[in-house]
Amino acid sequence: MPGVTLDSGEINSLAVVPHSSDAQSPRVYPLRHRLAPPLARISISWARGNSLRVSLLQSDDVVSEQNHGGEVVEVKLSNVEGGEISDAQWRRIAYGSVTPFALLQSQKNAIDTLRYEKDWWEHVMDFSKEINSLLGNSKSSVSPTIEDPKSVFKEVEQPSSLKAAWELMEIFYADKESQTWIPERLLDWLADFDCLFSGTQPTVHAKLVTFQKELVTIQAVENDPEYWEAMSAALAVGWLDVVVKLLRLHGSYLLDQLGSREIENGLVEAVAVLISQMPRLRPDLSAEKFGVCYKTKPEFMKAWEKWRAQITKLDCSAFWLQCDHQQTRSGLKNMLQVMLGNASSLSTVTYHWLELYISHFLYIRPFTVGLESMYSLAQKCMHLKPISSHHKLMGLIIGILEENTEVVLAECSRSFGPWMITHAIELLTAGSTQAEMLLHEQQSKIGGICIEELHRLTYAQILSSHALTWNIAPIYLTSCMKQGLGLLENLLYKQPVQHHQVLVKSIEICRLNGLDFVSYDMMKIAGVHYWKHGKKGLAVFWLQQARDEVRLNRIAKHLFDFVGKSLSDESFKQWEGMIELLGTESNTAGGLEFLKKYRDFRRSLQQVQEGITTDTAFKAAEALIALMRNPSTPQQFWLPLLHDSLKLLNWQERPLLNVSHTNLLLNKLQELSLARLRPGFVDAELPPEALKSVRLALATNLGRAILED
Repeated sequence: MPGVTLDSGEINSLAVVPHSSDAQSPRVYPLRHRLAPPLARISISWARGNSLRVSLLQSDDVVSEQNHGGEVVEVKLSNVEGGEISDAQWRRIAYGSVTPFALLQSQKNAIDTLRYEKDWWEHVMDFSKEINSLLGNSKSSVSPTIEDPKSVFKEVEQPSSLKAAWELMEIFYADKESQTWIPERLLDWLADFDCLFSGTQPTVHAKLVTFQKELVTIQAVENDPEYWEAMSAALAVGWLDVVVKLLRLHGSYLLDQLGSREIENGLVEAVAVLISQMPRLRPDLSAEKFGVCYKTKPEFMKAWEKWRAQITKLDCSAFWLQCDHQQTRSGLKNMLQVMLGNASSLSTVTYHWLELYISHFLYIRPFTVGLESMYSLAQKCMHLKPISSHHKLMGLIIGILEENTEVVLAECSRSFGPWMITHAIELLTAGSTQAEMLLHEQQSKIGGICIEELHRLTYAQILSSHALTWNIAPIYLTSCMKQGLGLLENLLYKQPVQHHQVLVKSIEICRLNGLDFVSYDMMKIAGVHYWKHGKKGLAVFWLQQARDEVRLNRIAKHLFDFVGKSLSDESFKQWEGMIELLGTESNTAGGLEFLKKYRDFRRSLQQVQEGITTDTAFKAAEALIALMRNPSTPQQFWLPLLHDSLKLLNWQERPLLNVSHTNLLLNKLQELSLARLRPGFVDAELPPEALKSVRLALATNLGRAILED
């Protein structure tokens, strides 16, 4: 994920919230090289991927044939967060969450005017599921496999703490359907994420993983105390499929043992059947899970009492006296005590308070409802099983259970970052009226914006600081009613216009958000940039898109000044494309309409040069007269036009211009002679005898025209 930009101190800086550089201690990377100190210079630059190229140079006096005086090494940078989620994965999550977030904001804006078939929490659940799918695989790590009979766990990728936190928020705030069976949802959650606690403290998951590694070397598992401890621990947290799987590994199931261990096998099977038939207050279970589901409390209560009676009956059975295997007898008895809800047994087989918490829900207080009673039970479990080291998920769970919105916000922000809190606020406000009031209340201490907007602005600031994510920041800025659009303008103005794709994307963002004046400014900046760097075609294009008449007129004036000096073919071809781009909208020096007419006139002259008929020459002569009569034709072009038309004036077959036309051209030539005497006149680059040649040709044509008339 892109890092947080520091406040640059500028008035128009994009920085919203000041970030202290002391929030995290800097990471130190070892630099391994073979140069002896002292070093004269160190140069650092980016290499491929997430690596730095460090050039180490020594002073000239130590350079020799053996010592080349320098070395270049690469240092690979790792994630500051410890590598749980890579930078590329963070960017995938950031991009993937844009569409669900934007859709939810659109639905929120329309909810007051349109009637929806679904309640609001259902829209939030759709949003939550989309986000959850971005955070990794949701398959439980305790699912058994059938390929290996001694395999307890299916090997899956370890989930992230971010996904665990998101699912917690969804369970307690967004999913209204699961409010009656939150304990079962927590059981599933612990099955998926208990492995995350294994790094800091003992867990049931770690116990089972260790035992599975030893299982392949054990001949008779029922003789190993670890076997019974692992099953009791898994049973306490409700991983019934794992327990049944392990029970079926008991030696009494072997064909050569059935005859001599019939009673023992019967007790093991009876316990396995009771476990697989455990009542569950939930709508359904996946195919590989064990238990009998009940949707209503009365049905569940009746089944629960019947199931507990069966356990009690088995616990008092006389068959235990006939079981000769002491480890089996004591192990099964302990499992029965777990199912009967013996608090001491549950405390013994669990490792931290959250596992004990789940076991109490399953076997002691299955009808617990309401966060107040759940928090009371959590306090009791924390007292019985205090944790040895703090885990960020524990802090979030406690904040949720004690209904403390400030703690939940603080844990989300501190432990999981701006992305989490920006999107989790949608779940918070959907599930808690208190949270909605707190997050939407305007705070004078932070400029009159609400806490929700503050977190969105902070997240947008982080997105804006990275070249790969800046273009999704506008989605979050536009959802901020107070300061969003102002900061969006600052963001767009900071984008480099020399990159075509960035410029096009910025203009599209302006169009979607009604910021036409910003897009015009960016196009003007781009036009000036390209003109300064010699890309005149691109410059004219963007200035035209920006409708910048002032700069377009300056360019047109520049064209007149340049083309007016020489109307040669080479000179005109150089600027013909530019004239096409400028069109006729620029008004300087009579507009560029003249240059387009001149282009058509030159094409007619080209046909004359190629020996086309007299009719074509007449058309060219008419075009010449039209140009000379046109008031938009500047004086500096009169002589070049007449000089280029010498062949028309000296046409052999007959004069192409009548007396009045010839007099018109002679008058123009006289006006030009007077204009050349004024200071500031720009003369064309023509041969010195050009004026005399034109006068002679006009005089000759006049005589021929008089004789013909």
